[in-house]
Parts: sequence; C-alpha cells; structure tokens
Amino acid sequence: MAHYLAAVAWPYANGPRHIGHVSGFGIPSDVFSRYMRMAGHDVLMVSGSDEHGTPILVQADKEGITAREFVDRNHRIITEDLAALGMTYDLYTRTSTRNHHAVVQELFLGVYGNGYFVEQTTHGAISPSTGRTLPDRYIEGTCPICGYDGARGDQCDNCGNQLDPIDLKNPRSRINGETPKFVETEHLFLDLPSFIDSLGSWMGTRSEWRPNVLKFSQNLIKDLRPRAITRDLDWGVPIPLDGWSDQPMKRFYVWFDAVIGYLSASVEWARRSGNDDAWKEFWTGDAQGYYFMGKDNIVFHSLIWPSLLLGQNGAGDKGGEAGRFGTLNLPTEVVSSEYLTMSGSKFSTSRGTVIYVGDFLKEFGPDALRYFISVAGPENQDTDFTWEEFVRRTNFELANEWGNLVNRSISMAHKNVGAIPKATNLTPADHELLAQSKAAFDTVGAHLRRSRFKQASGEAMRVISAANKYLSDQEPWKLKDDPDRRDSVLHTALQVVQDANTLMTPFLPHSAQQVHEALGGTGVWAAQPQMNEVSDLDVPERSYPVLTGDYAGEQARWESTPIEAGRPLRKPSPLFAKLDPKLGETGPEWAPIVID
Repeated sequence: MAHYLAAVAWPYANGPRHIGHVSGFGIPSDVFSRYMRMAGHDVLMVSGSDEHGTPILVQADKEGITAREFVDRNHRIITEDLAALGMTYDLYTRTSTRNHHAVVQELFLGVYGNGYFVEQTTHGAISPSTGRTLPDRYIEGTCPICGYDGARGDQCDNCGNQLDPIDLKNPRSRINGETPKFVETEHLFLDLPSFIDSLGSWMGTRSEWRPNVLKFSQNLIKDLRPRAITRDLDWGVPIPLDGWSDQPMKRFYVWFDAVIGYLSASVEWARRSGNDDAWKEFWTGDAQGYYFMGKDNIVFHSLIWPSLLLGQNGAGDKGGEAGRFGTLNLPTEVVSSEYLTMSGSKFSTSRGTVIYVGDFLKEFGPDALRYFISVAGPENQDTDFTWEEFVRRTNFELANEWGNLVNRSISMAHKNVGAIPKATNLTPADHELLAQSKAAFDTVGAHLRRSRFKQASGEAMRVISAANKYLSDQEPWKLKDDPDRRDSVLHTALQVVQDANTLMTPFLPHSAQQVHEALGGTGVWAAQPQMNEVSDLDVPERSYPVLTGDYAGEQARWESTPIEAGRPLRKPSPLFAKLDPKLGETGPEWAPIVID
C-alpha cells in the first residue's frame, strides 16, 4: 500500500468560492483522492482556508468588522460549500490556527539557518489614501517585458515572468484604481538564485508532468530572482527573529505561509489523530505528493515551494542541514488546471462574471457540477463555461445515457423477477460486453493515476454507451417467452451497471450511493466528508469548523465484483432529472446570460 499526499490549493477566505475556483483546486483533487482510496492506497488529503494578507484587512474594514470576524464567517461558508460538493478532505482547516503559525515559523527557521534568506531594502507599494501596504496581486499595470496590460505586481500571466510592483508601467491599485506610492522598507527575501542548480536537477526528473506546467516552470528557472517573504502589515504570522518579532507591522507574506499550510495541515491532522508523527508517512520516504491548483498558482508550487523544501532539507545550492522536520519530499507532480472562463472572461467576482458554488449546488446538486468539470473542464486549456453546454452534458450524458441505463435495467429486473436475475448460458455478445466492462478498470484507472480526468470519464462513459446499445440490441422486453435468456440479458446488464457505477464513483459519489442502494446494496458505498466543530489545539477557547471523514469504511473498491443473484430490488427513481433546454438560453435567475 502506497502513501499519497493530496495537497489541495488553499482557497482565499475573502468570500465564497465560485465554480472557477473549484474547477482548479477542488474537483480534480477529490476525483484523484477517491480513486486512490478505492485502489487500496493510503491517502492524506489536506488543505484549508487561506486567511492572511492585506485583501482580508481591506474587506474587513469595508464591512466595519475585524479581520478575524471576517475570516471566521467566510471560512464557515467555504467549508459548508466544500462539504456539499463532497470533497473528502482528511483535514480541511485554516491558516489562522496557532498550529499553522508554529509550523510556518519552524520551517522558516530551518531554511534561515541554512542561509537561504537575505535582508534587503526595497520599495513597497502603499495606498496613498489609507497608508496601508498594497499586496503585489492587488496592483495591475503594463508588463515591462511583453507589454501586456493587466500584469500583476508579482507575475505577468501573459509571459509568465516574475515581476515586482515597481517594475510595472502605469501601475494602479485594483482596490480603488489609485496610483500606488512606493516607499523604502526592509524585508526578508527568499534567495531563489541559490536554488537554480538544485531546482534544475530536480525539474529534469519531472518528465511526466503536464506539458504546460513543466515548460512554464523550466522557462523560469534561469531567471529566478530573490522574492520577498515579508510584508508591512499586522495580520499574519509573526517573524521569529530578533529585531523582527517585536515589530507590530511586520508579518510573513501571505503566499509564504499559505504554501507551508500543506505541512501544517498534515501536522494538525496527525495531532488530532492521536499520533503526532503520523504525518511523516506522507512526507518522507516513498510517499508521493500531488499538488492541485489553478494555473495562476503554478510558480508557487513548482518553484517556490520546492525551493523552501530544498532549503529546509539543506539540499539547495549552498547545502546545509535538515531542519526540525527532517528531509521532506518535493512534489511528485504539480497538477495544474487552466482557467474556467465565462463568455471568454476569467471568473471574477469584481467583474460580475461569477457563479458561486453554493448557489449552483442548491439548484443542480454536486454531481452534475463534478461531472461537467471532469469531462468538460479546463484540464489542459482554458475552457468557457456555458449554460447551454452544461444542459447538454446533463441531459444527454447523465440523464439519457447513465441515468437511463440504470433505470431501465433495474426496472425491468424488478418488474419481471423482483430481484437480480440469474444468468444461465451466456452468449458471445454477453461475454463481449462483460469483458469490455472489466477491462475498463485498468484503462480508466491508468488515466486517473495520471490525473487525466477527461480521458478517464470518457472511457467510463464508453462502457455505459456500450451497455445501452447491448440492451437495445438484445431487447429483453421482447423475451417473455424465453425467461432464461431474458434473465441472462438483465443479469449481464446489471453486472455492467454495477461495474460502471464503480468506474463513475470518483466523479459521481453522491449518485453512486443511490445506484448502490438501487441494486439492493446497503451501508456506505461512497463516503462523504463530515463538517465538525473543533477547538484550536493550542488555543482551546477558539473553535472553528473543519472537514474530515472516515473514508476507510466505505465499500467502494476499484474492481469488478460479481453481482449477487437473488438480491431483492425495488423500483428505482430517476438518477438525474432532465433540465429545461431553455436554461441553456437564459441561465438561472441568479446567474442570467447577459447578451452584449
């Protein structure tokens, strides 16, 4: 049994998440984790709400509440949405815990002790109207390298180069549009040039990464520059160094503490499990780590986080000794998705092009969204979400193909036998379908291991289409005078329904439970996360919701198991309701289609 760390990007707690967010970090990570558990592996899936940084302070000030009150509210909303989506986190936590602060500080000290941080005087961006530090990502302007108007203060999404806000031409604040003021300030920088050789050697072993991630990362290595890890603000993780810890307006930059969150969440999970060292099984030795995010986070996971790990391990270009956490594994793969767009624009709350997860789930449920993102999402290229395509996929693939196969197979068996029929003499057509169904476990599983979700879901749907054609060809409804043959056809169809349900479980866990029960099964087939209220391990008077779950007890296994002849059946209810085609033309009331 192998150990897999599923490290899921931390959603920022400045508001509810939209479907563009979960198309990158959410659904792909859960499909992968569910499959790996079904295949018999030990999985640790961790993440939490990213709660520090200036944007949180700006939004809290606008609402007249404290930053903690603001993130408390949004963390709860995000946690509820992720639970409803069926995200099987072993721990979904938050960055404002004392445990997270301690782990961030310990890892920092390990890297610092090996000489990979430098102090520099730099120019920080200040809002002239408020006097508050502006985060790099809240400054936009024209890229000095490629001329793209819309580059951020830390990176140009068009050419991929690292930037500093002061480099931008015509810089402007995304908060209020004003021109930022640049003032001198002291900051700590991660000495990224001291990792060029070690990063390059490691990157050379990453041949199986998605081509867009690998090429993008390799192109940036030679031009790495020191990157600031501190900011002038009072909301975040304090810096544990003499001369810094007593400064009320110095904290770690939010991106720095967020990437360390994968480790801190693992440590918190271990502490809550009763075995403080349990996290090590997923971070050392032969354990593999898969990191899931949108493409705007590639550089943090393919270059900066590996650099911090190399520095902590004493394995950067300057050498050193392993820190308190020992030798930690670098990412096995950075699984980055492109952007899910709407009418050609990146999902953006500020621009009004947004469909919130909570609103979507209330009307359409989780599995329709999970399926759409898996089969039609931005896995390898930007993908435009349209209501028309969502309606088409739901009606023709989920309702007509999968739902219809389940409904008519079980309905006929229930009507004619009342239970799963016995099979007698199987024909070549029966054997051919059964063989195709069993072979799909290897094919679909191979795609899921490589995070090829479109190909995996496509292969599973191919089995479903073959089973529908089989039923149409065999016409069991015409075999009243030959009950043995009718029962053999229905037995074969129900075996494939059970197989297909297993193949679809990572994508459609909620409806998979329904199919399991419709086939006469009992107990938990596909486990769901639990939202629990817990106390901070180190500050007991603080409480917050987390996601966790008992996934080991679910029955779903990645294999074809024989159906049990004679098991009683009841008349099934529709698996997926068809959507009104007009929805594709208008959108729902809460997210209408706007025609320019």
